[in-house]
Amino acid sequence: MKRAFTLFIVILAFVFSANLKAQEQSDKFDLGKMWTFEHAPAGYFNQVYGFSPDAAWLNDVKLSALRFGNGCSASFISEDGLVMTNHHCGRGYVTSVTKPGEDFSVTGFWAETLADERPVPGLWVDQLINTIDVTKEIQDAFESGKTNTDKEKNKTDRIKEIEAKYKNETGLQCNVITFYNGGMYMLYCYKRYRDVRLVFSPENNIAHFGGDPDNFTYPRYGLDCAYFRVYENGQPYKTPNHFNWSPNGAKVGEPLFVIGNPGSTERLKTYAQLEFARDFQIPYRLESLDFVAEFLDKYIQLSDEKRQRYQDAWLGAMNSQKVFKGQLKALKDPVMMERKKDFENHIRSIVNSKPELKSKYGNVWDEIEAGCRDYSKIFTELAGYEGGARYNSRYYSVTKMIFRNTMEDKPVKDSIIEMQYRLFDADYNKTLLKLDCETILSKLGSGNDAVKKVFGNRTANEMVDYILANSLSAEKEGALKLAAMSKEELMKSSDPLIRFFVLSKARYDELSNRQKEAQARIDVNAQNLGRIIFDIYGTTIPPDATLTLRISDGEIKTYDYNGTRAQPFTTFYGLYERYFGNEEKSPWMLPERWKTPPPEFRLATPFNLITTNDIIGGNSGSALINTKKEVVGLVFDGNIESLPGRYIYTTDYNRTVAVDSRGLLEAIKNMYKAKRLADEIENGKIMNQE
Repeated sequence: MKRAFTLFIVILAFVFSANLKAQEQSDKFDLGKMWTFEHAPAGYFNQVYGFSPDAAWLNDVKLSALRFGNGCSASFISEDGLVMTNHHCGRGYVTSVTKPGEDFSVTGFWAETLADERPVPGLWVDQLINTIDVTKEIQDAFESGKTNTDKEKNKTDRIKEIEAKYKNETGLQCNVITFYNGGMYMLYCYKRYRDVRLVFSPENNIAHFGGDPDNFTYPRYGLDCAYFRVYENGQPYKTPNHFNWSPNGAKVGEPLFVIGNPGSTERLKTYAQLEFARDFQIPYRLESLDFVAEFLDKYIQLSDEKRQRYQDAWLGAMNSQKVFKGQLKALKDPVMMERKKDFENHIRSIVNSKPELKSKYGNVWDEIEAGCRDYSKIFTELAGYEGGARYNSRYYSVTKMIFRNTMEDKPVKDSIIEMQYRLFDADYNKTLLKLDCETILSKLGSGNDAVKKVFGNRTANEMVDYILANSLSAEKEGALKLAAMSKEELMKSSDPLIRFFVLSKARYDELSNRQKEAQARIDVNAQNLGRIIFDIYGTTIPPDATLTLRISDGEIKTYDYNGTRAQPFTTFYGLYERYFGNEEKSPWMLPERWKTPPPEFRLATPFNLITTNDIIGGNSGSALINTKKEVVGLVFDGNIESLPGRYIYTTDYNRTVAVDSRGLLEAIKNMYKAKRLADEIENGKIMNQE
């Protein structure tokens, strides 16, 4: 009996080891399914789904999609320029058009007539009109450089020339996009629409139901939608390219496509680059995010005014914090890292098997690793001179900008300084200044020469008080005086922040130059790696995400989690179960109108759904369509298991989360009674001008 049990354990261990080994083996689709439209794999779609989109289908879909503002996706869903995106993409714009006495985060907004649709200053949407392959021109410029720095400069200069040339010729917004780390370069030309008006926005409590605890989870119950309209010459924009609406939603197993602009992935990065991100870059980002998220969580509770003003910043910080925690967890997962290593070894074996490739590219991985190693030696100290970096206080960021620009003979615009003193209040900036000071002390140490001479043995809190009492940048007028000073005047200034930058300049310049050299070494060899991968796979694999238009294929599919199986759809019944099950407490509160649904509101309507489509940040607001080019959903999130998707794409647990087209229409028609909007969504055009 004992021998039999031992044999069973040995067999079990062998099976487990074999399964683990299989999980560690890479797959072609580890690099994802974010296909570009110019190289959409019609043959692959036909092989997998029995559907082969022709050029007309792809062109119509491309022109129906939009890039929303600076970082989200959207689409036309009517011939009268109606635009659909996420609430969390439009939230800041909604706040910007709120008038005194209004709070759309609590009441929502609905334009009863066209005349009520509110212009949103500063908002634009971009429509991709044309793409041109400019690979040879840029690669030739790159190769003409003799050093890594020269190669990067030549490439950058040529890109600027191409963009300027085509913008002048076409009148479009033209950007050169790097694909496959430089294996391919495409020029993307966009038509920009600047007259965009708010049509509909739900209350925060339903758009972000469940708040941060439910963020990146499933099952979900969020009405994360917003509707805008593009105008041209003062009238709703007429467009032949728009998605129609599916009244019946999607079925489990049918082919579905996400049409949007995924922001950034790093699936082509080497093992050494991922280790560098794991050990340095992401922990550094998390330090400031943890600080700011904790502060804002308390700050917005101090008053309604602070909640209304800072809740967008708080939600953004909480979201980013969760993203980076998920990414760090992924990079610490030995199975994922071994899978990435397996892919790298596969490419290296191909290169090493061919003498001509080995002589030209055989050292690419070693060079990237050496660049990462050089950067890692100076990363912490260099970060110390940047303070809170992305979360710099206005005092630190303005003084730093003034000093460095003046030293490099670059202009300092008063308008930029004035904007910094309008953005956030003094208490908020004082807290960010504490983050700056804590970063300086933790990264440089009190023994650093510049720190010791300027701040002595002061704590972070004491440094804050000292700076605010003695620095000109404590007030806008003082910052403007600093900006007017000459190099000589700045070098002699007694301002504590200026003195810190003066005393640290030599060391900062040294580290900055070393960082540029290391980064150039990494970038040049990463471009060579991209050319290798592109030569091997071509467009049979998609490039990394670049905030440019992609089509991603997938299907509705459940997955195992928490000892059970995820449901493909949630319904409004589940929304109310979660509301009452959490004792009607925040963040599972419902807006007033939702607490007593009208009798015609159908609770059994599918609300949210999950698919296997490949998405990342930037895809927020993307349309989920079927083969008939009908909207079946509105993408707004991924589940927590999707966060490793920055580095690898798998379909075991990774899921896209979308608002179901049926739930969207049900809420607009029967909860909000927004008949004009509902009619336009269903018919694809304005049915009533009033």
